[in-house]
Amino acid sequence: MPGPQNSKLREKLERGEATFGATFYTGSTVAIEAAANWGLDFAFIDAEHTPVNVDAHMEKLILAALLAGIAPLVRVRGTNEWDIRKSLEFGATGVIVPQVGTADQARAIIRAAKFPPYGRRGGDSSCRAAGFGGPGFQWSAYMEHENATRLVIPMAESYEFFDNIDEILDVEGIDVINFGPADYSISRQISIDYSMAHPEVEEKLAELIEKSHARGIKVMAPCIPPVAENVSALKKKGVDMIIMGNDVLFLNEGCRRAREAIDTAAKPA
Repeated sequence: MPGPQNSKLREKLERGEATFGATFYTGSTVAIEAAANWGLDFAFIDAEHTPVNVDAHMEKLILAALLAGIAPLVRVRGTNEWDIRKSLEFGATGVIVPQVGTADQARAIIRAAKFPPYGRRGGDSSCRAAGFGGPGFQWSAYMEHENATRLVIPMAESYEFFDNIDEILDVEGIDVINFGPADYSISRQISIDYSMAHPEVEEKLAELIEKSHARGIKVMAPCIPPVAENVSALKKKGVDMIIMGNDVLFLNEGCRRAREAIDTAAKPA
């Protein structure tokens, strides 16, 4: 039988409920487990901008998330089929793929993440997702389960994505699109603002939500700063998966408050 899994995230999405998570850059199991303790739905584990690779350490992070009750989503380094396949075989609930700009790239992701008839994912029963080929293992049930439950999440973070948005969204097998406002802004050489206050960025998010929802695809986006007003605004716009900051942001915020306390205490009475 398969190892620990997290089906709650997909179930919430299928019911149309908003879901919440955080990004994890530090490679710390502690940070992921703490987020789970506070009831977040997903852990966005980054292997694109960090020293973390899709290796034994990533396996540890995925296991920590699963055992703590938070769904692990791995951001891989790109449309690399080995990264995508290994993340899912380690037990990840889904994969997030950066810098997608064409339908061919989207098809390559589906090819790596899905078994036939949707893709051509390589298979081996000696992995966690397959229960290591243990009691009751059946190839047909395993492949059907993987195709039905693992989330495939390309990122919309460049003008090229929006140039080809209809062709990309028409690729069968995409579950969610993650909007990256910073990289989109970099690609367009406009002001970078995670709050998405720039009119063009706001317009692109609205376009993404409209076209994705028309095809039954969910949308993920960041909530920066992570305050109630911004959560309500994103929910009203139709964002389904809301990223409530990241572990480095949380650490900086705690250190900022500590510095302020130190400086205030040092002032003459």
